[in-house]
Amino acid sequence: MAMDVLNLFIIGLAAVAGGAVNALAGGGTLITFPMLTAVGVPVVAANVTNTVALCPGYLGATFAQMEDLKGQQLRLWILLPAGIIGGICGGFLLLHTGDQLFRKLVPFLILAAVGLLAAQDMLRAWIIGRAGREEGATLHDAWVILPIVPAAVYGGYFGAGVSVIVLAMLGLVLEDSLTRLNALKQAVSFSINIAAAIFFLFSGRVVWTAAVVMALGALAGGAIGGRLAGRIHPVLLRRIVVAAGIAIALAYLVH
Repeated sequence: MAMDVLNLFIIGLAAVAGGAVNALAGGGTLITFPMLTAVGVPVVAANVTNTVALCPGYLGATFAQMEDLKGQQLRLWILLPAGIIGGICGGFLLLHTGDQLFRKLVPFLILAAVGLLAAQDMLRAWIIGRAGREEGATLHDAWVILPIVPAAVYGGYFGAGVSVIVLAMLGLVLEDSLTRLNALKQAVSFSINIAAAIFFLFSGRVVWTAAVVMALGALAGGAIGGRLAGRIHPVLLRRIVVAAGIAIALAYLVH
């Protein structure tokens, strides 16, 4: 699909905004995905392109917390394959969902992501409350595969809010500090995203010009968001993104 310079500029700005929002509060996909559909990209292709464009951001977030992954090698051996398999399964389901059906599902998927984003602070407070127990004291780390696989399938299918879901599933089964669970979440989310993205590379649905522009914009936005950290309250920004997400979902329903 060919895109003119104006549309590329618009989605580039959306990617900058999305990257900054992801760095500060999360929910950047609620900006980038609707903008892709607004400039005429079919909904399935928009979701595929968005997933591919987000890969650098997930990679950067994982490397940023590499120190906190030390001592969690066994968990990684268990969870990364689960994330990869779930991400591919979700991607497969997406590519076998027609544009018409997926468009009907989009508002509900966005509302689900909005709900996850709104619950993020409560989730973090709950995990911090559990963190007083001895780190690593679990039934068995392998149990976390059970809730992670469906979370990974969702991530490969749509992706918005997947990091919140993964963190919730990790906090449900593993008893550890928020910092270590958050680092694990980054790695698992990256495995889900990169598996789906690689699967999508061979689908013929990626709008490459848009994906490249968005990837560069998201990287720039992430850097901007990092510099703005401390100046913008993440709770306020998250509320704005939640309100915008609800408005976008309603717009899809009306349309």
